[in-house]
Amino acid sequence: MKYLPIDNQLFTANRKRLRNLLPHGALAVFNANDIMPTNADGTMPFKQNSDLFYFSGVDQEETILVVFPTAVNPAHREILFVRETNEEIAIWEGEKLTKEKATEVSGIKTVYWTSQFEQIFHSLMQQAESVYLNKNEHARAASPVETRDDRFRKWCMEKYPLHQYHRVAPLSTTLRAIKSPLEVELIQTACNITEGGFRRVLEFVKPGVMEYEIEAEYLHEFIRNRSKGFAYEPIIASGFDSCVLHYVNNNKECLDGDILLMDVGAEYANYASDMTRCIPVNGKFTQRQKDVYNAVLRVMREAVKMLRPGTLHEEYHKEVGKIMESELIGLGLLDKHDVAKQDPKNPLYRKYFMHGTSHHMGLDVHDVEDRNRPFEAGMVLTCEPGIYIREESLGIRLENDILITEDGPVDLMKNIPIEAEEIEDLMN
Repeated sequence: MKYLPIDNQLFTANRKRLRNLLPHGALAVFNANDIMPTNADGTMPFKQNSDLFYFSGVDQEETILVVFPTAVNPAHREILFVRETNEEIAIWEGEKLTKEKATEVSGIKTVYWTSQFEQIFHSLMQQAESVYLNKNEHARAASPVETRDDRFRKWCMEKYPLHQYHRVAPLSTTLRAIKSPLEVELIQTACNITEGGFRRVLEFVKPGVMEYEIEAEYLHEFIRNRSKGFAYEPIIASGFDSCVLHYVNNNKECLDGDILLMDVGAEYANYASDMTRCIPVNGKFTQRQKDVYNAVLRVMREAVKMLRPGTLHEEYHKEVGKIMESELIGLGLLDKHDVAKQDPKNPLYRKYFMHGTSHHMGLDVHDVEDRNRPFEAGMVLTCEPGIYIREESLGIRLENDILITEDGPVDLMKNIPIEAEEIEDLMN
């Protein structure tokens, strides 16, 4: 891995919190993600299962974690299974975790080879009354690909049909929502790397550059600072495509007079950052561009103030919508009389601001969340209002990552330039 070693106290504390949620006689199992194939003998870059990483810190394929707080043998209350290495694997693929190194990374003292899993798991199941199995239950998940967790669930329930089975996802979602100080440090590092990329791009962009060249500038800066690269597919959208919410082609020339919307973020140690900035390709906003830009910035600043403990997600977004209505009226995009007569279930502002204001962020850029749970200290959310005027080929979105605390919101991207005048100064 490119990132620096992480204090294993992070993962030890995470497992302790999980153990406190498991009832007597229950064990929980987490599997690594697969290495996914491409064509011929090619593979995609490996991306670890977020839950397994959260509870173990292990960033290697074919890993299994078992947490069994009431195991008869104290050594089996936390067990890590890792892929056994040999000289041939070392020659072709490089170093894999030894048992000693796996303990150092995870803080788990009992480590076996993955090939020993079925035998040891059988003895554990003779003691267990119930089993908590993992599945990707993210609200936006729609993947037809079968994961190792999916295959394991089928195998386990077929082999041990008389046990009680439960979902571990609600437990991990509850825990992962609150970021520990160590996690906040990792997210802050990702944000700082993103800042470096943005400052680099401000000096690079000018009329005639290609969107993919800008993407390459970010990637260069990210990787040279120990990131694997982008935390998600980057959006480098100039001109009309600044109004396309998930534009990822990044293949056009940036023209004089265009706005360039960049939704990018570096990952660091599997933790995400998520930033959006809009800049004028020629280094100077037109008055209309600046008016829309500043309207979005005002909405963002008011929205950030509401990211406090006790706020409910849906109520928060409704309040942001009211602020956005006022700004859209001021820009001449909505008529106040029409707004007064609008259907409250389908407010007019959605024509120009059609997405949510915030989402949770952490090991996944759209992190697991319970949208009915009030905001709490330790949660990290994005704040990303936008105005998209397709008839003017003008889309403005601004986005920072915000830590909720008892003393008020903390902007993890406060050092990244955002004022229109500062952006113009840095570009020129």
